[in-house]
Amino acid sequence: MNNYTISGSPHVHSTENTRKIMYRVILALVPALLVAIYYFGWYALRLTLVTVATCMLTEWLIQKYLIKGPLTINDGSAILTGLLLAFNVPANLPIWMAIVGSVFAIGVGKMAFGGLGKNPFNPALVGRVFMLVSFPTAMTTWPQVAPIFKAGFFTDAVTGPTPLGLLKESGATSLDHMQFVDMVLGNRGGAFGEVCAIALLIGAIYLIARKVIDIATPLSILLTVFVFTGIFYLVDPTQYIAPWYHLVYGGLILGAFFMATDMVTSPMTVRGKILFGVGIGLITVVIRLWGAYPEGVSFAILIMNAFTPLINKAFKPQVFGVVKPSKK
Repeated sequence: MNNYTISGSPHVHSTENTRKIMYRVILALVPALLVAIYYFGWYALRLTLVTVATCMLTEWLIQKYLIKGPLTINDGSAILTGLLLAFNVPANLPIWMAIVGSVFAIGVGKMAFGGLGKNPFNPALVGRVFMLVSFPTAMTTWPQVAPIFKAGFFTDAVTGPTPLGLLKESGATSLDHMQFVDMVLGNRGGAFGEVCAIALLIGAIYLIARKVIDIATPLSILLTVFVFTGIFYLVDPTQYIAPWYHLVYGGLILGAFFMATDMVTSPMTVRGKILFGVGIGLITVVIRLWGAYPEGVSFAILIMNAFTPLINKAFKPQVFGVVKPSKK
């Protein structure tokens, strides 16, 4: 007589878990953090510690005294939210604003929906957009880079515009070669986590190699932005800048590889991820070229997060063992 053990899915197990995935993403962000500390010194390090600690404390308090469920602050998700939130704000942002934004990111963006895996929007971007609307002046006052080996680790920051803001305000349509190199290396103003394209790409390559993220979403975002900004550049180069500048300035690389790829808030299938990425790219281009804000990546990702359930419904994966009926 044959004995069968019947159990629920999943039947194929893996050594991967939430904790491992979260800490791999955190590790991938370390190069960008080190570059930020080099350029912005004490400001970047202080802000990062504050947002991470506040996010962890907020999640612990809500779970212990409101939800009264299992504590999950050790899974790394709160640390990652705090890190990404810090990466999306000026390094000289007042500490109390960073605390308010962190509480909002976790409390409203994540725990209000039940915690990790249930939130429809990326919590770090929810906190960032909340601060942008609530504290517009502070969120758009960018410290200029001052390498700590030259300016001193505790030197007061000098503020100035970002490349995107400068182009939006002045109507400039061209950037020189050195400005492009500075943007790639991080020698420019902006949110401190987005300034160095090379550091972010090093982390992105690590995530792709470890199969933490799928290349479909970031690649579709970057290609969409490049193609559509390239079309406008070819039509009228006196009004629009070259598409390769759009790829390296602003938060496009940070958003494409580290926030749009969030497993909870992005589609499940490859076709869905491509559509998701194309939507983010198009909205980003529209906001950058004609919107009131010089940057549009955060808004684009949040808007497409809202469409994720519809995309998942439209592009359902085929159920294993079920054969689709042929069309006659």
